[in-house]
Amino acid sequence: MNRAFLPFVKSLFVAMLAVSSIAYAAEEKAAPKVDLAKGEALYNSGDAARGVIACVGCHGAAGNSTIPQNPKLSGQHAEYVIKQLADFKTPQRNNPVMSGIAKGLSDEDMKNVAAYLEKQAPQPGAAKNKDTIELGKKIYRGGIAEKNVPACAGCHGASGAGIPAQFARLAGQHQDYTVAQLTAFRQGARANSVQMTTIAKRMLDSEIQAVSDYIAGLK
Repeated sequence: MNRAFLPFVKSLFVAMLAVSSIAYAAEEKAAPKVDLAKGEALYNSGDAARGVIACVGCHGAAGNSTIPQNPKLSGQHAEYVIKQLADFKTPQRNNPVMSGIAKGLSDEDMKNVAAYLEKQAPQPGAAKNKDTIELGKKIYRGGIAEKNVPACAGCHGASGAGIPAQFARLAGQHQDYTVAQLTAFRQGARANSVQMTTIAKRMLDSEIQAVSDYIAGLK
């Protein structure tokens, strides 16, 4: 390289580095940190001024729902909760209750509530049907080969812990809720995961029931 050209290259590099640093600083400033206290307050009390109702009434103290039709949210990955709340604002996951609530939440609200829930300790559930436990275990751990149904554990983990930002935490989830969601995926009523829609369409009611019950007992 021509030595006379070196000062120009160095100057260009320094300028690019400076611009990059300014852009990063601006991005950091534009993205406020999550506020667990605000998340907890919104979860437990809502925001009457904006018409946002409290989450606790349906999802229980600290996200440990005691209503089988409503999901447990304690310990759920924040990224997953944020995505689902965002999806409730679209036709992909239309729900008479949650769609209205989600539309009243700002991006900051969703991040704060999700961060609060992720920090809460999940209470364990239990499988209730001893007659289907082996079938549920087989599906969860090994899938259904003849139907090209993959093992749930492949994405959601052997213990149901899931993978942040990709796959939901399932361990201890209410059987009724899991059955309802797999059925909704199969029928197309829930359309925010092509992967889950494809899998659910290959499953019988009895298989959905069995694996949902097994999931309820995972710890």
